[in-house]
Amino acid sequence: MRTRIFLCWTMILLLPVSVMAAGLSTAMAHSYGASWLNGAAIEHASAIFPGDLVQTNSGSILKIDASGSTVTVLSDSLVKFEGDSAAIEHGSAKLKTSNNMSARAGIVTVTPASSALTEFQVTRGDGTVQVIALKGDLHISNGAQTTTLSQGQQATQTIATLGQKGVGTVIAGQKLAFSIGAATAAGAVPAIRVVEAVQKKGSVKKP
Repeated sequence: MRTRIFLCWTMILLLPVSVMAAGLSTAMAHSYGASWLNGAAIEHASAIFPGDLVQTNSGSILKIDASGSTVTVLSDSLVKFEGDSAAIEHGSAKLKTSNNMSARAGIVTVTPASSALTEFQVTRGDGTVQVIALKGDLHISNGAQTTTLSQGQQATQTIATLGQKGVGTVIAGQKLAFSIGAATAAGAVPAIRVVEAVQKKGSVKKP
């Protein structure tokens, strides 16, 4: 009788915990070198939640393992984890996802074109945002224009050229190029420039 009572109380206590745990999307941040979570140093690993900010230095990287996705924050980068997306504030991050995890960098939004396993890298520097489709196709948008980035291509959004002439969309392939206009009005968003990425020994050659 006592055993049955004990088991009943155990189920009552554990059931709410298990239900709450099932509703949470647990993610872990693993540090390889000096890195920070919301300004506090990460020794080896730490739980990470939507809204948390992670940072690496020139000699470190950090990997975020979430449900169906991995975000690798490369050296000298600042990234905000947003649960189903990552916001690159500065530097570079590589995403590998099978559940449509997206990325943002300034005015640029990157979304997998399908639910298949997709890999891409986003780099945000001074005045530019670069997107590289490593595996699978992507949809990229700057708020005014949306285009598809095929596997093996890279796109560069030059934010510094806002309002200048000569900024257009160019798709390079077999020496063919197509221009889709330029933003000249003040405050207009320049179009996205897409070029073929040349991969050699695991790196991508910039045009």
